[in-house]
Amino acid sequence: MATIVRATIPVAEFALSETLSAAPGAVFECERIVENGGQTVMPLIWARGTERETLESGLERDQSVDRFECLAAFDHEFLYRMEWIDQVRLVLQILTNTSATVLDVSGDNEYWTLRIMYPYRDELSETSEFCDQYELSFEVERVRELSSETAGRYGLTDEQFDALTVACEEGYFDVPRKADLGDLANEIGISHQALSERLRRGHEVLIKETLLIGSRSQFRIRLEP
Repeated sequence: MATIVRATIPVAEFALSETLSAAPGAVFECERIVENGGQTVMPLIWARGTERETLESGLERDQSVDRFECLAAFDHEFLYRMEWIDQVRLVLQILTNTSATVLDVSGDNEYWTLRIMYPYRDELSETSEFCDQYELSFEVERVRELSSETAGRYGLTDEQFDALTVACEEGYFDVPRKADLGDLANEIGISHQALSERLRRGHEVLIKETLLIGSRSQFRIRLEP
């Protein structure tokens, strides 16, 4: 069964360490990343939250960046095409030596957090063995089997999925609202407080599984094979 893994690796063992040191407040969002000939990966990245001069000063010194090009520049938002080398061995191994898909990567000045889908559980062992071989600190924080049920695909419990679905169908999220918590609680058969907590936890799970991948996220990167 397909497995989704959330794991961390120190930023110094991955990419953009020098850039993050030079621009610690930077926010990056990657549109896509592809493997390029087995030696580099090529991300397309939006950069926000820092001055262009500061950002590019870090990129020029960054050993994980072979070259970069600014494709578009707005007030405080820049689109870069880069080529990553050297410390991106982990992503290269995942992209080229297994059938796994890197879903998301985020990082701050300490860690990168990766969310990876492995079609087969034993391929996670291959990644762990690779990290041991090259002394990479790949720490698995969470392993979740990908359920065939819609709720399971997003990490929701069946109860959270039902509560969110009913709330949406009954107009709880409409403006103005067409139903209140009391109406929904009666329909589902639970208390007002229980439903409120179920919706809140369901929202938290959805945000973490779709928008964020870790509480340390200082920037978000989405990777596509």
